[in-house]
Amino acid sequence: MSQSNNRLSRYDSSRFRRKFNVLLWIISVSLSVLVVRMWYLQVIKGDELRQRSENNRIRINEIKPLRGTIIDTKGTILAGNQPCYDVSIVPGNVKNVKAVVKMLEDFYRQEGIDFSRGADAVDRARSFVPIKLAKNISRRELAVVETHSVELPGVSVEVIPVRRYLMGEMTAHVLGYVSEISPDELKSDASRTYKPGDRVGKYGIEKFLDRFLKGISGGEHVEVNVSGRRVRVLGKVDPVPGHNAILTLDADLQKTAWEAMEGKVGSVVAMDPRDGSVRVLLSRPSFDPNLFNQGIPIADWESLCNDPLRPMENKAIAGQYPPGSTYKMIIAAAALQEGLITPDTAFNCTGSYQFGNRTYRCWQKKGHGRVSLHRAIVQSCDVYFYNVGRIVGVDKIAEYARAFGLGEPTGIDLPGEKYGLVPTREWKLKRFREPWQLGETLSISIGQGFNLVTPIQLLNAYCALANGGTLYKPRLVERIETIDRQIIKEFKPEVKAHLPLSKETIELLKYGLWGVCNEGGGTGGALRRKEADVAGKTGTAQVVAMKDDRKSATGWQFRDHALFVAFAPVDNPEIAVAVIVEHGGHGGSAAAPVARKVIDAYFRNKAANGVRQQAAAQPGNAGADQKKATESNEVPEEGD
Repeated sequence: MSQSNNRLSRYDSSRFRRKFNVLLWIISVSLSVLVVRMWYLQVIKGDELRQRSENNRIRINEIKPLRGTIIDTKGTILAGNQPCYDVSIVPGNVKNVKAVVKMLEDFYRQEGIDFSRGADAVDRARSFVPIKLAKNISRRELAVVETHSVELPGVSVEVIPVRRYLMGEMTAHVLGYVSEISPDELKSDASRTYKPGDRVGKYGIEKFLDRFLKGISGGEHVEVNVSGRRVRVLGKVDPVPGHNAILTLDADLQKTAWEAMEGKVGSVVAMDPRDGSVRVLLSRPSFDPNLFNQGIPIADWESLCNDPLRPMENKAIAGQYPPGSTYKMIIAAAALQEGLITPDTAFNCTGSYQFGNRTYRCWQKKGHGRVSLHRAIVQSCDVYFYNVGRIVGVDKIAEYARAFGLGEPTGIDLPGEKYGLVPTREWKLKRFREPWQLGETLSISIGQGFNLVTPIQLLNAYCALANGGTLYKPRLVERIETIDRQIIKEFKPEVKAHLPLSKETIELLKYGLWGVCNEGGGTGGALRRKEADVAGKTGTAQVVAMKDDRKSATGWQFRDHALFVAFAPVDNPEIAVAVIVEHGGHGGSAAAPVARKVIDAYFRNKAANGVRQQAAAQPGNAGADQKKATESNEVPEEGD
């Protein structure tokens, strides 16, 4: 005991106090730092941190609007909407995102479904920004996600509307398609109307009317649990659907033209000459616009882009072709109006025309004999128009061609329209640094040489002849309406110009076009109907200069283009059609039958509609009920 007391007495109490004080100081400082930190977090940063916590609990979800419906002139839905299911994940709600994605892949694999889409995107994601793992999944894939939802934290299924094109390839070049907005498009959006992830029109009417069709997004405040699952909706703003677009297009005639062009490459355009309304606008081959709804596979895109038949090109407005003999009406109009010829002026056709050391041939090898204007149009005599074109001259021909609307866009309601080409002396000198040659005038006099037209330009020119001289802007959109049928905007007929032709000149030309289809020896006999009401003009546009037997031997791509333009009834035209069949051969045999089917369908539908209207007008409950049903369904609701 005494020994223990001795040891305690020998212990230095001052050293103990120093150590105790150091320890006390460390504890005091630590507690002070903790208190200050807690004060900072609760007082200084309290509001901010509470907001962050609330944000982790509350989600703001965008609700995509329904895109406006596109409808034809008779009320047929051409483009509507259908639900699409996308799988998303919020990385901030998951400890190990890749493990969850791997688990999802395993669940799919157990059901025999491949799931490899979107897995790489998680490395580039932000914590609370949902990223897409898969788009447009099937109902079978949806069942897998919903069945294992508890085992897949942070994974959710989003229902969004996507476009549905009911006629598929038949209307692809008119309607176009929608796809996610690109970075370049976002940069060029000066109005800041769009945001990343928005789906916008990329082509056709979808692009032209995008601002009317797109609608306004809504949103909802959603409370979620720790796994990111929805608990309840705290607030919601409904989206505003896009406006509906009513087109001048006739779906029945469009289908008729599509079927008539089966196995052919080219274009069909039909218009109402009375106001420029486009009834058919077809380009073939085409593509399925539904492929673009949720992102087209790379293999499909490359296939479309590399196809030598150019399915992505709208040949009706962007295909540029020599007009062939359809151009002869421009030559005749210029010569008559300028007083350089009369209807009785005649030239002798022996089957060829000698100019210098070159022989310019007529399509009729044995010749047409002595012909004046009317028979030259009916039989499409090349030699006659060589003579007339030489008299008129290239610059005067160009003046009248431009008066008919050639060499410039028509202004149709579609992006991507081409100009065509009307050559002049000045143009050639500027383009090739060479003077114009008289022999080149002979070539353009029958629609060859440098001449280029688009199908829509050619038809619009003939519509002006058909209606007595008024050149309209082709009209593809009738009006824009809200879903409750309030008119937002009307696209009324628009007159571009009037032909510088007298009434007598126009009537002479129309009589010649009538003869093409109805007189013996006319090149458009395929359009002859018992009503004798069709007027038109054939055309064969040379692709390369070689004999027909050599073209057949060397391949399809060297054959001539076949053209035909017609309108009916000749005295009061209601429908005009232009057909171009690429490498189809002769216009009378390849293109005219296509135009015939469209014209016959138009009058057949008109007669059937007249019968229906007459029945609806009859007294009695049945007629009244039918009329009521027609009125109530004139503009259909959204497609399913």
